[in-house]
Amino acid sequence: MTDLTASLATLDTHLARFRDTGILNLIDGETVPAQSGATFETTSPVDESVICSVARGGSADVDAAAKAAARAFPAWRDMPGAERKKILHRIADGIVARAEEIALCECWDTGQAIRFMQKAALRGAENFRFFADRAPGARDGQMLPSATLMNVTTRTPIGPVGVITPWNTPFMLSTWKIAPALASGCTVVHKPAEFSPLTARILAEIAHDAGLPPGVWNLVNGMGEEAGRALTEHPAIRAIAFVGESKTGSMIMKQGADTLKRVHFELGGKNPVVVFDDADLDRALDAAIFMIYSLNGERCTSSSRLLVQDSIADDFLGKLAARVRNIRVGHPLDPATEIGPLIHKTHFDKVTSYFDTARADGATIAAGGERVGDQGWFVAPTLFTGATNDMTIAQEEIFGPVLTAIRFSDESEALRIANDTPYGLTAYVWTNDITRAMRFTDALEAGMIWVNSENVRHLPTPFGGVKASGIGRDGGDWSFDFYMETKHIGFATGAHNIPRLGA
Repeated sequence: MTDLTASLATLDTHLARFRDTGILNLIDGETVPAQSGATFETTSPVDESVICSVARGGSADVDAAAKAAARAFPAWRDMPGAERKKILHRIADGIVARAEEIALCECWDTGQAIRFMQKAALRGAENFRFFADRAPGARDGQMLPSATLMNVTTRTPIGPVGVITPWNTPFMLSTWKIAPALASGCTVVHKPAEFSPLTARILAEIAHDAGLPPGVWNLVNGMGEEAGRALTEHPAIRAIAFVGESKTGSMIMKQGADTLKRVHFELGGKNPVVVFDDADLDRALDAAIFMIYSLNGERCTSSSRLLVQDSIADDFLGKLAARVRNIRVGHPLDPATEIGPLIHKTHFDKVTSYFDTARADGATIAAGGERVGDQGWFVAPTLFTGATNDMTIAQEEIFGPVLTAIRFSDESEALRIANDTPYGLTAYVWTNDITRAMRFTDALEAGMIWVNSENVRHLPTPFGGVKASGIGRDGGDWSFDFYMETKHIGFATGAHNIPRLGA
């Protein structure tokens, strides 16, 4: 309790300025309210209390931000990569310096447990350092000689880009998108999720304190149907990087069609964790639990479908249910808490609606399936057993601490079930048979697969999904492929024959 009390006192100090001034937009280096004067309130999912008011940006604010980004683009594009590298490293330094503030505000704004958010800020700093070090070589291409030409390629930044980030781990995901955009030489208009605006403002402040030129990074708060739509339709914005629901991604693609927007989507998932009877079952159990119940289950890469082989299912599911019932739900700033409240009443209502759906479909609620307490949006970690893959609970993304367990008999059935979903973001396979692992992963329809491991991100590797889970890849040079255009230049190496028409 002492740690919780101390954290709450420190949090109150950090929030005081937001209570006094609200969260404003940052456009062309200036802190400004929405041009309409409109605001909305952001509340904490812990106790439903109002945190502060937030500028409710609209089309006029997005227009001002996009034009500022367009004006700033030529100078930022032409700045030597080594200079951009220095600025991005200073941003990383600023993140480290304010890591406690970021973690506490993120927990209060989103409901995520402090045990996970303590590392999120430092992970964000790592993202900036990783892409900072790649900034000097971002334009590097290839030399592809032919019989008559010396062919070379280079990359150039695409221009001002829009970044729309979600509410589940907003700080880390903002750095994951914005750092490579800046490293490549693009300018940015950032529209954070309306449910979690606090750390986006802190991050933009850190960037400008680090010496980022005005207009290079603009922040516009607001609603998706207002500020978000204006951003996706704006003619000065050349590309949209979006993380969120698949349906919203489809809407963004339609909205950007008239201006031929390039899009990068990291969308939903209904990811399988497949446990074969020859696996290290203790480690598989730990990983399956971690990948669905950490971060309140509000993560696109969560292992929300457990596929377990019949021969081990009874014992495995018995141990699983006991562990799930033992997960600690509590105040997100309590170091002992493993699951905090869901982000908002709207999302709480969605997640808890699946409890009745599961019963109606004939599944068993082996653990959880109920609200915890009568204040805040806390829900008990939930396990559905006796499910089949055609049930709603096995097909739709619930995006909460809810796991659906399905039995399978053999490898072919496991593969059929694993692929039988509109999504294809991640998959997790547990087996000690290396040939099976190679066969199975080759046939899995997923952009990212881990064998005998939970999700362990390595920044140079590609991150993204297939089917309804997304378009494009982040990570390493894959990020630059999105934020940059590839240019080919052919230099003649001699006086080769040129056809002479009309001679």
